[in-house]
Amino acid sequence: MHIEKNILDKVNEWLTPAFDQKTQNEITEMMTSSPKNLEESFYKNLEFGTGGMRGIMGVGTNRINKYTLGKNTQGLSDYLKKSFPGEHLKVAIAYDCRHNSNTLAKVVADVFSANDIQVYLFSDMRPTPELSFAVRYLKCHAGIVLTASHNPSEYNGYKVYWQDGGQLVPPNDGEIIQVIEDLKYSEIKFGANESLIKYIDTEIDEAFAKSTIENASFNTSAEARKHLRIAYTSLHGTSIKMVPKVLVLAGYTDVNIVPEQAVPNGDFPTVVSPNPEEPEALTMALALADKINADIVFGTDPDSDRLGVAVRNNEGKMQLLNGNQTMVVMTHYLLEQWKKAGKINGKQFIGSTIVSTPMMLELASAYEVECKVGLTGFKWIAKFIKDFPELKFIGGGEESFGFMVGDAVRDKDAVGAILLMCEIAAQAKEKGSSVYKELQQMYVDFGFFKEYLISITKKGMDGATEIKQMMVNMRDKPVSEINGQRVIMVEDYQNSTARNLLSNETEVLTVPKSDVLIYYLEDGSKICARPSGTEPKIKFYFSVNTAIESVDEIPAAEAFLDTKIKNIISEMKLN
Repeated sequence: MHIEKNILDKVNEWLTPAFDQKTQNEITEMMTSSPKNLEESFYKNLEFGTGGMRGIMGVGTNRINKYTLGKNTQGLSDYLKKSFPGEHLKVAIAYDCRHNSNTLAKVVADVFSANDIQVYLFSDMRPTPELSFAVRYLKCHAGIVLTASHNPSEYNGYKVYWQDGGQLVPPNDGEIIQVIEDLKYSEIKFGANESLIKYIDTEIDEAFAKSTIENASFNTSAEARKHLRIAYTSLHGTSIKMVPKVLVLAGYTDVNIVPEQAVPNGDFPTVVSPNPEEPEALTMALALADKINADIVFGTDPDSDRLGVAVRNNEGKMQLLNGNQTMVVMTHYLLEQWKKAGKINGKQFIGSTIVSTPMMLELASAYEVECKVGLTGFKWIAKFIKDFPELKFIGGGEESFGFMVGDAVRDKDAVGAILLMCEIAAQAKEKGSSVYKELQQMYVDFGFFKEYLISITKKGMDGATEIKQMMVNMRDKPVSEINGQRVIMVEDYQNSTARNLLSNETEVLTVPKSDVLIYYLEDGSKICARPSGTEPKIKFYFSVNTAIESVDEIPAAEAFLDTKIKNIISEMKLN
């Protein structure tokens, strides 16, 4: 098998004394036994995507290992010194349940400390939102969490947070990446200064729990909280460290945990994927809910930023909600609470993303607050909080099962979101309603919006090329009509243009560039194409809507919208 010279150059660098003997032996073995794997491991450098850097663990520049993360950390150390000259630099580090997360976290801590930076390292795995909270609580300059979120078990990752508690955004991300790329592996300082590594745990846990309860509790009676029966699974992840504790502290004592999934385990042995977006992941929690007659089901991903929710429908059956539905239910509830408290005066905002439901815009309009819409990823919602200090952030979410309540945490936070959903469910139950009925009434009041997502997986080097070509084709040959509806607007976030196909006028998009295309149809439908920033996938998001006058019209309206989505997918040849 022929291997390109640029790949061989990287391989040869990794066979020098800058790398340990074990690493060199693995590479030598791959050269003879698995040249294709060698090529996949070195053909590119791992890149920062929407959720930081994620990749398969192993040797090579395209893998997660002590050297790729060491280089990241050395580059970040150099950048911090340049950005905050003369300051006593501090960073916080957390990690999840994945294989090697704890040892990789210690490598990262070692490199920071070797660069005379004070490190606060969690003594055991913790939820990602707790790291975001800790950065601000400890007044750190940056934070790192070792996680690959909901990716398969062979993955790990490296998410970087800035001093506001939000993930890296421009211009810092690009500047840091440049510093990292300019570094040689031989420049990494691995020799720890243990005196600069402080282990943290209980104090931060208690402060985080207290903050969560303050932000996500809304005068629910003690009786209502006591009578809400909850089924919960951590899917072998980190939320087990905080969710049960927070719920009990808040007064929710009927919390029933799926025992087979309660022990953290990087193999995620009971699920195909530890992703609450996938219905299969909540199978055991739903079974428990039926066994004990629970009112609501929660499941979280390994690092506890995403949550899946199921509630009882009007027939008493458990029904999974999608990320858009949970987002609008929580946002609507928050807006209503703020309105009742007299706290809305036009200087508030909610946050969403370009691939999430347009129903968020309807909610903002109805409650006379702003809805700021950013690129995919919670770092953009966190950036709005920083960029618009004159506006108070109420809450916000994205379709991929994430939500953020208030601004104490600057990332999606399943711990706070679960408590908020419990408040909504407990209050609804007390007045003879349900979360499901509340959602149905929202469809009458604000429009019936329905969303659907298709993810197409294309692995490896060849897959990346295929995904790139799919986006090129959609850009170069834009369609003018889909499912009998004219395309009236095409937004191209890579070229920063919004083109009206009816008037042929073009506007400039002011958000940062991103490889995203959105088609708007004349009937209000919306179609978005976006390669994933963290997985070998291209995603297509569909949103359709219709007006209804009563909940009785929902079944017919849903069938109508389902057919519309099906026809769009068929016409775009995506099925």
